[in-house]
Amino acid sequence: MKLPQLGIVEFIKSREIPNGFVVKQARIVRKASGYFVMLSLECDVNVPQPVAHGLPVGIDLGLDKFLATSEGKLVKRPKFLAVEHRKLKLLQRRLKNKKKGSSNRHKLTRKIARLHQRVTDPRKDWQFKLAHSIAKDAGMIFVEDIDFRVWAKGMFCKHTLDAGFGQFISILSWVCWKQGVHFEKVNKDYTSQVCPNCDFHTGKKALDNRVHNCPECGYTTHRDVAAAQVIRNRGLSAEGRFVDIRPLAKVSGAL
Repeated sequence: MKLPQLGIVEFIKSREIPNGFVVKQARIVRKASGYFVMLSLECDVNVPQPVAHGLPVGIDLGLDKFLATSEGKLVKRPKFLAVEHRKLKLLQRRLKNKKKGSSNRHKLTRKIARLHQRVTDPRKDWQFKLAHSIAKDAGMIFVEDIDFRVWAKGMFCKHTLDAGFGQFISILSWVCWKQGVHFEKVNKDYTSQVCPNCDFHTGKKALDNRVHNCPECGYTTHRDVAAAQVIRNRGLSAEGRFVDIRPLAKVSGAL
């Protein structure tokens, strides 16, 4: 590959360039594990935005479970940072005593950077696989419109950053566009306080209360699943596609 100011550079091509695409830009990225080249390709084709169709799925994100879907699926939150946290803590403690500008400090800094990459790479790979598994059977996906930067400043900031919610939402929206699935964000207010079966406001719940039990209609399910069903209902009603799916919630909501 011939690059400006660098000349001819050898690289390992991970995949072939598709037919009909033209390379327009090359971006050199330096990571702890080495240098990578990111190619921007151009093709004269019009890709329409996905239209709403098929099965609607609401997704609720949280720290107890990474996500819950309106279909009753609960996904446990993997703790990628916790696996390497002890080793990272020891290396950073050693870094404090190294002289600035020294060779030993430089070597230790690169070692810490590689350790951070061993945390971020598995997280991103897991989130891509999870996004594909959710989008493959859905026609519409609705999520809460949340500013996760506010979550990252709260009491559980380290756990929130380790979960990478914002990165997952970006990945999910891209996967939905790629697979032709309609993706949309809805209002986040009171999703855990409204009954998805009868729209009754049940009030604020404590964090340790993981069961939704409506005193009005008696509908009982997992708290996060109920919130995901509320998100799904809001997405359908906002687009004028609301259908009466509340009887189905009684079947999928059994504990």
